Amino acid sequence: MQQKNDGLKKEVGTFAALATVMGTVIGGGVFFKVASVVSATQSAGLTLLVWLLGGFLTICAGLTSAELAAAIPVTGGAIKYIEYTYGKLPAYLFGWAQTLIYFPANIAALSIVFGSQVVSLMHLSNAAALPVAILAGLSITLINFLGAKAAGRLQSWALIFKLIPLVIIVLVGLFAPTSATLNLLPNHSAHTSLFSAFASGLLATMFAYDGWLGVGAIAGEMKHPEKDLPRAIGWGLAFITITYTLINLVFLKTLPISQLAGNLNAASESAIKLLGVMGGKLVTIGILISVYGAINGYSMTGMRVPLAMAEENSLPFSGFIRKVSNHTAAPYGAGILQFAIALLMMVLGNFDLLTDMIVFVMWIFSLLIFIAVFILRKREPNLMRPYKVPGYPVIPIIAIIGGIFILITTIVTQFTLAMIGLAATLLGIPVYFLTKKYYRN
Repeated sequence: MQQKNDGLKKEVGTFAALATVMGTVIGGGVFFKVASVVSATQSAGLTLLVWLLGGFLTICAGLTSAELAAAIPVTGGAIKYIEYTYGKLPAYLFGWAQTLIYFPANIAALSIVFGSQVVSLMHLSNAAALPVAILAGLSITLINFLGAKAAGRLQSWALIFKLIPLVIIVLVGLFAPTSATLNLLPNHSAHTSLFSAFASGLLATMFAYDGWLGVGAIAGEMKHPEKDLPRAIGWGLAFITITYTLINLVFLKTLPISQLAGNLNAASESAIKLLGVMGGKLVTIGILISVYGAINGYSMTGMRVPLAMAEENSLPFSGFIRKVSNHTAAPYGAGILQFAIALLMMVLGNFDLLTDMIVFVMWIFSLLIFIAVFILRKREPNLMRPYKVPGYPVIPIIAIIGGIFILITTIVTQFTLAMIGLAATLLGIPVYFLTKKYYRN
């Protein structure tokens, strides 16, 4: 069955698509995930290797999912790809997981690191970190209640500022003298096995590369998706991979591994060492703006998911969740729900716990999307595909293998976390049938 274009105008060119890729993926993760990556690898070479492989896997994933985006260019993105291939229940579970886990956990995790950075910058008591985190998440939610225009302006300014600390740290750090001894071979000398260190390190990088799943959503608005989409994804994610690897090289040059491992302030401490106290503080402020903008991006996008589900009476308390302001058209019911879940996560969780759960749950559905490329190629060979994944079937197979590796690694290394994430996702099954029976026709 051929999908219609849904009235989308084909106005997006290569550069605009490239900017979309970079703006979607680059967030706050690269500044803070170095702590958990180095904790796992205990090696400069292995740290850089997992960042490179994480980027390669992300490129394969983005190129694969983009085939579905181009073939099914309708509003809803990945939820619609899953529904088209597998039916309504798996698509519902994806929306449920986004509502209950993905967006609130992103907001909570980024708010937590925002709080820790403010405490470090202003030399406050560590006890102030949580109140600052809550205030950051709440203020973003309130800004979004002013309407999409206000939230969009904040996002535009944050997009500019998010690149500044990256560029400064990389350019200054690469040429700055260092007394550190770097062994770029992927050696490992910690108590855990080399494979375990590699697996845990790779898993930790995936949060920084998060966002690629939404990249293909612009396919229906591209002038030449068959040419421009693979270019935008390939070049955009390759640039991000190189940038992430270089900035981690700078961190490793600037601070000893013992000072990087487990240190959420590694980026700001590296900036201070490179640029002096004042310069380091200015870079830290840039990082804070980047993180604040990332929180806004997830808040703005996230509250639209439960809103759409509530409009179909697919959630408990749908009547409240679908409430929209008469003055600003902001979905404040969905926003309150989202912040309430995020607040609970801020209180109970920590940055690495939340981000690892995000990666695990989302890669379950990412794996379904990669497999869907094969299913639809066989089931609907005549489906119009303006863009086909290059290197088929090799690239999709690499994405599938990578997805399976991430899921198995999480289950083996963080079994309780994986089961909580899985249970929270599967909780959507009884909710789906109950709402279908009592609230939907």
